[in-house]
Amino acid sequence: MAGIATKLQHFREKSKGIGSNEHAVKYLNQDFEELRNSCLERGQLFEDDCFEAVPSSLGFNELGPTSYKVRGVTWKRPSELCSNPKFISDDANRTDICQGALGDCWLLAAIASLTLNKQVLSRVVPHDQSFEENYAGIFHFQFWQFGDWVDVVVDDRLPTRDDELLFVHSEEGSEFWSALLEKAYAKINGCYEALSGGSTIEGFEDFTGGIAERHELSNPDPRLFKIIKKALNRGSLLGCSIDITSAADSEAITHRKLVKGHAYSVTGADQVEYQGDTVQLIRIRNPWGQVEWTGQWSDNSYEWSSVSSEDRERLTNRSEDGEFWMSFSDFRREYSRLEICNLTPDALTDDEYQKWAEVEFEETWRSGVSAGGCRNFPDTFWTNPQFVIKLEEADDDDDDEDEEGCTLIVGLMQKNKRRRRKMGEDMETIGFAIYDYSGQRQVHLKKNFFLRNRSAARSDTFINLRELSNRIRLPPGEYLLVPSTFEPNKNGDFYVRVFSEKDIHIDEDDISEGFQRLFGQLAGDLLHLVSILFQFSLTFIKKNGSGKLGLVEFKILWTKIEKFLDLFRSRDVDQSGCMSATEMRLAVEEAGFSLNNALHQIIVARYNDNLSIDFDNFVACLIRLELLFSKFYYPCGHLYFSLALRIIS
Repeated sequence: MAGIATKLQHFREKSKGIGSNEHAVKYLNQDFEELRNSCLERGQLFEDDCFEAVPSSLGFNELGPTSYKVRGVTWKRPSELCSNPKFISDDANRTDICQGALGDCWLLAAIASLTLNKQVLSRVVPHDQSFEENYAGIFHFQFWQFGDWVDVVVDDRLPTRDDELLFVHSEEGSEFWSALLEKAYAKINGCYEALSGGSTIEGFEDFTGGIAERHELSNPDPRLFKIIKKALNRGSLLGCSIDITSAADSEAITHRKLVKGHAYSVTGADQVEYQGDTVQLIRIRNPWGQVEWTGQWSDNSYEWSSVSSEDRERLTNRSEDGEFWMSFSDFRREYSRLEICNLTPDALTDDEYQKWAEVEFEETWRSGVSAGGCRNFPDTFWTNPQFVIKLEEADDDDDDEDEEGCTLIVGLMQKNKRRRRKMGEDMETIGFAIYDYSGQRQVHLKKNFFLRNRSAARSDTFINLRELSNRIRLPPGEYLLVPSTFEPNKNGDFYVRVFSEKDIHIDEDDISEGFQRLFGQLAGDLLHLVSILFQFSLTFIKKNGSGKLGLVEFKILWTKIEKFLDLFRSRDVDQSGCMSATEMRLAVEEAGFSLNNALHQIIVARYNDNLSIDFDNFVACLIRLELLFSKFYYPCGHLYFSLALRIIS
């Protein structure tokens, strides 16, 4: 019941715009404006009792309270570290971010990429805060978390050792937005140590709400350089890394000064004329702020002397700032993987850009109920959650494609796993499959369908990352998306997004806004409504065999309740929002239930409130009657007793 209530409450908040970047959810119910004003009135600096300056905020294992790595750590405010601290300047740039003692280079690479898009940066780092005007030792940041933007408040006490910031810091030492952002991100994930190890994609998505994709550089898309240039022009965030083959390889430096197992930002793509040929170049940044590529096209390489003075002046920067150019061919050879975060439609305000369309789903895998595992487990695979999508319009003509189709980027994300690392939880191995759903009208497809039908598309692999995403191309049609863990009976909450060039239609769209408004007006207490839906859903849970209520089933419930609403309104002749006992009897009979006087009296006694029946109780009554009449054989002599007993129970 609590889970259903939470979901309904979430849907209601989303319909009011809560969770958007403009109306972010207040993390732990902490309101930045109220807390800052309170501190200013009292003349005190903010101290966050939800993320205290104590050892447990640092970590739980290698940075745990008893670890030697946290000895000598003290928490200090920026004003105790320099005479003139700055929060963020208008020319915030990628050199503001240098890595400290925490293994979160993946996060720092994403933060560095933020500085390339001022609009995206301002969404994550609100600029209404500083160390001068209205300073109260409190700052806030906004992160995207599984469909919602969340506003996270922190105080400005930062972990230090010997008067130096322990973790992320700016190159010149007096700008603190990146260190405070890291602290807010640590807070929402439980502690600093929870940030150790990860994929740049995770940071990209939490800073933009976008959806990311991976390109393996050992087998790149033939159009990859063009994809990179277009992505950079759209303000997308890009990162790359070199795989390691052993623990000893981690952060090992190659002979040309590239760091293995390290997350880099891709910050530029260009081309120059060199000795009669056109050379494609990629600009990379090391978040350490130093250690740069020394091969061809590096800062001091001879190649720059053979290009035009205009190109040389436009592209070169001879300082040791961690940023460098390399040829695209060297990039593909030296690096293992490129990650691109595609921005959501609301992040692209320039009309010259073609924007993605987006749909999303949220559901749960539960052991023995809806955690069926992958296709290797045919007896249980069908119990996984299922989502129907309709692709009605092909992509615009593309000269590179032989047949018309619909381009999709499907992202499957498991929720809150990083936050639960303290409790020993780790990422599950996840993937998805897509089936042709044409001609199917079942509520929840069963085992036989999956035994007889091959998938139309599927994830490239099953993997234990927070999110798995793949670019897919399908003909127009109706499809069934089935996300799963690799093995059955693995618990977890997940979030699915589908990006497409054209609009995607889902069954949820068929629920009219008018009905939702009417239902919202007539439905009373949320918990009462939840109890109604829970009773009603039992029939469908048993029918579909999944042990859960999916989107398709939920739509059927709405459709039936909509009919109940029409019936209620037709019998509520005085439009009071309630029915009398007489009106209730006529409505029950019109719904198809023939009851004797005694049963009608029991119904009125059970469902009336001050001798009238509101819409919630009317629906609850009809649901109960429908379930009971479907269960009991009508001519049975003890029908009256059975019905009466269960109506009043």
